[in-house]
Amino acid sequence: MEIRELIFDVANGLDKNVEESLKWGELSYVVKGGTAVRLAWSEQAPNSISVFVHCQTKLVDTFREVLPNAFDYIGNRQLQFDCGSTFPEAALRTSIGVAFTYQQRKALPLLGM
Repeated sequence: MEIRELIFDVANGLDKNVEESLKWGELSYVVKGGTAVRLAWSEQAPNSISVFVHCQTKLVDTFREVLPNAFDYIGNRQLQFDCGSTFPEAALRTSIGVAFTYQQRKALPLLGM
């Protein structure tokens, strides 16, 4: 619930309306001009929470470079962190904000981060 609140807070700060839905059994959040952000928990990694972004974006590669220690990065679409401790709020807030403004950032070096 804290991460959900963070997502809505980031969108509100960007003056964007969030569409919340279920995609593939996972919570999905979309704003106009951005790319979708999904939240997931898996039995394969029961102590972790994952945030997914679209695999055809530069988001995860850029986050790896700019925020190298914020998450465990898996492939080109997944940010993972331990759910047993405090989640990386500042890094997650930044990442969601960049995802929600992706269309205007995608041509910028390091997505303008």
